[in-house]
Amino acid sequence: MNELKGIHHVTAITSSAEKNYEFFTYVLGMRLIKKTVNQDDIQTYHLFFADDTGSAGTDMTFFDFPGISKGVHGTNEISKTSFRVPSDAAIEYWAKRFDRLEVKHTGVKEQFGKKTLSFVDFDDQQYQLISDENNEGVAAGTPWEKGPIPLEYAITGLGPIFVRIAEFDYFKEMLEKVLLFKEIDKSGSFHLFEVGEGGNGAQVVVEKNVILPQARQGFGTVHHAAFRVEDRSVLEEWIKRMQSFGFQTSGYVDRHFFESLYARVAPQILFEFATDGPGFMGDESYETLGEKLSLPPFLEPKREKIEKLVRPIDTVRSTKEFIQE
Repeated sequence: MNELKGIHHVTAITSSAEKNYEFFTYVLGMRLIKKTVNQDDIQTYHLFFADDTGSAGTDMTFFDFPGISKGVHGTNEISKTSFRVPSDAAIEYWAKRFDRLEVKHTGVKEQFGKKTLSFVDFDDQQYQLISDENNEGVAAGTPWEKGPIPLEYAITGLGPIFVRIAEFDYFKEMLEKVLLFKEIDKSGSFHLFEVGEGGNGAQVVVEKNVILPQARQGFGTVHHAAFRVEDRSVLEEWIKRMQSFGFQTSGYVDRHFFESLYARVAPQILFEFATDGPGFMGDESYETLGEKLSLPPFLEPKREKIEKLVRPIDTVRSTKEFIQE
């Protein structure tokens, strides 16, 4: 069986695509590499923020469902998304940056031997930065070359995702027996699992929690997390595998930028399995990634209708120069 290669992307829900773009571009220094719409709900923006070229394993994406209410954090949710930075010094840089920009954060901490810095955005979406200083395993991406963050401190991809779950024993068994993860460490109620080459880019932190009420999805929460598979043939293996364990799945889904499978693996926990390619460079040049509304071929005939449904957002950056601090 071809193992999962690590984290592919995390998709969350925002109250404002405009504020989301500003926060990820100007505060976090991640590159908007695709401005498109939710393929299942064309009135909803789908924004992809990633590394310099949109490498698999580096992108955090957002829906802005019209009229959705604020989510409630609790148990049975993908509770936090991590971003990788190159070093412990980078963590210190970000603590100072967040202080200056008045971004709420916890201060520098350590978990499982890595320096971390947890913070939230305007929606109370939960994030952390994690240092790659002593990391081994899945390679990081490439920082946004022309972004606002000095390259030695810039975000290079996704780190461990956090899952808060009531039925821990079931979730551990599912991760190990179905998804082929291994538990490698424990700290209190937090358990560290990894897959494939391991390291920050291929880890899940599972927190057993039977105290908090059930989480409720809405803006400020994660919609789903995705794991990397090499290509269509490996994806087909995982479709058969998930079905053999009795999971109801989406079956094969072509997302144009990658190919996917979706399965709800626990109450309110939706996992996706996504191919590394084709990627995001097919319809836009490197210099202008994310600046226009990009639509997959099957939605292109509906462009006029879609452009009336979604308000315009100015995401042009190729004409601007960022001063790196």
